[in-house]
Amino acid sequence: MPADATPKETVAVLGNGGWGTALALLALRGGADVRLWGIEADYVAETARNRENPRYLPGVALPPELLLTSDAAEASRGASMLVSAVPTQFLRPTMARLAASIPAGVPVVSVSKGVENRTLERPTQILLETLGPRSVGVLSGPSHAEEVARGLPASVVAASPDAAFAARVQRVFSGGTFRVYAADDVAGVELAAAMKNVIAIAAGACDGLGLGDNAKAALITRGNAEIARLGRALGAKAETFSGLAGIGDLITTCVSRHGRNRAVGERLGHGERIEDILKSMVQIAEGVRTAESIVDLAARHGVEMPICEQVHAMLFRGQRPRDALAALMTRPLKAEGA
Repeated sequence: MPADATPKETVAVLGNGGWGTALALLALRGGADVRLWGIEADYVAETARNRENPRYLPGVALPPELLLTSDAAEASRGASMLVSAVPTQFLRPTMARLAASIPAGVPVVSVSKGVENRTLERPTQILLETLGPRSVGVLSGPSHAEEVARGLPASVVAASPDAAFAARVQRVFSGGTFRVYAADDVAGVELAAAMKNVIAIAAGACDGLGLGDNAKAALITRGNAEIARLGRALGAKAETFSGLAGIGDLITTCVSRHGRNRAVGERLGHGERIEDILKSMVQIAEGVRTAESIVDLAARHGVEMPICEQVHAMLFRGQRPRDALAALMTRPLKAEGA
């Protein structure tokens, strides 16, 4: 190998949902050795036989060189980089169970989107507590797995306090149709990723109620103001919320037909009960559980978040979507920047 050559990365993706699978394919296309771990042994064996992930990413072929395994030790053996793609509310117990199989010190980039209930911790904080000291980062932005896996163009942000690790994440995942920008605001990127799913439920309710484009544009704009307000109170950088991880991801999540959280809101707007909606879903709508955490965080820090509060009321207090709309529209008048 030439002295200035970049060593080949060995990437272990922990979590075989749609986004974990799409990222495994991106890293593979970029030349890395890639292992994809899933918790259900029978299902992983099925995907290995058929070279497809029908539950989470149907119709996308999985190349034979992509190792599929339910053995965390096999997945992470010799890994130079870990990708944590486990849903936030399952992250702590999953990583606590896997910790003994995961090598110490290997850096990990999180792609989970949420804030843990009760502890109110972000995914990277959970990873450090369960896996021990190591470089951490977060990869997020407007990037639905269904499109990325099929080679449609997208751009995201890799944030880490370790600039060298952020640059490595850029190199591993960037390619002809996927562009990664580097940043250092881990808290801002993680909070934007979590809160946009809550706002997307409200956007879906707008669709379900047939409120039109004007209402949805206002909701997205004011929703981003809420996200930035809480983010700044928690020490995040204001500019993060006007970038790809902020307004960029918020727009995609609120308008895309792929968005699970938007779909939950739309069905609420049509009059379905949240219990029935969640029972019918194969994949997790992270915004439902995250709404609890965000309302708790806002109360703890004295931040006003009326849209998130109304989403929480629809999900957990039986608030009807039309009544939530009325509550938002009849709030006391104020200046836009207030």
